[in-house]
Amino acid sequence: MDYHADRFRDASLLIREDGRLRALLPANREGETLWSHQGLTFGGVIAHTELTARRALGVFDAIVARARNDGLARLIYKAVPHVYQRIPSEEDLYALFRHDARLIRRDLSAAIRFDERPRYRKGRRASVNRARSSALRVARSHDFEAFMALEKRTLVRHGATPTHTGAELALLAGRFPDHIRLHVVPAHDDILAGLVTYETPLVAHVQYIGATDEGRTRGAVDLLVDHAISEAARAARRWFEFGISTTEGGRTLNEGLARNKESYGARAVVYDWYELEL
Repeated sequence: MDYHADRFRDASLLIREDGRLRALLPANREGETLWSHQGLTFGGVIAHTELTARRALGVFDAIVARARNDGLARLIYKAVPHVYQRIPSEEDLYALFRHDARLIRRDLSAAIRFDERPRYRKGRRASVNRARSSALRVARSHDFEAFMALEKRTLVRHGATPTHTGAELALLAGRFPDHIRLHVVPAHDDILAGLVTYETPLVAHVQYIGATDEGRTRGAVDLLVDHAISEAARAARRWFEFGISTTEGGRTLNEGLARNKESYGARAVVYDWYELEL
């Protein structure tokens, strides 16, 4: 997280019990609000597998006491979606309930679970097969600057801008080459489409995907997504996750975008935000 440390006032916490580290909370402070970090898509308490329900309640008691002591008025908590958990780990949600936290935002993502994977829809499978039979190919790339220029042009059409610059993505990928990957469909000295995945032992997550008009027409995006799904399956990931399809704090669903993800066999996963008044 160092690359954007200048944007946030860090307020991360380490929680110890009898001198032993039990959990941590990546966090920043903004006015009277403690955020489970605004520089992260999701955050929440990170803990060892030994964090039982009783200890989780103690962890939250300690977080609340510290926040009150620091003069903070509220905690905004972005829970970790269950697909990223190695084992069931929702003790934090119970602790939030015990502290009368309220759900203030729910975004809708979509993910494929490989051991219970629905088939591609008929039209999607046909599109992938057409792209495979053409001259298009998928290649690994490290030219994040070129890809992010394409991604910026793609997002502008939807009134959005990318979270990262090309330089920031290149920096992160250089630090985590096995976890951040860019694949492209090249065309002469340009690219027709590109896709960036963030990968954990459990999940391959689509962070960015962009294409030219020609790339969309020729099925380059379908070829890329199919390639990324196949790579994740071969790497024994449990999930392939596409990211959210909602705006306006989760209140508006981009139905076309959701259908597109569902056509690959993905189904809903939620990203929840809670507010705890201190």
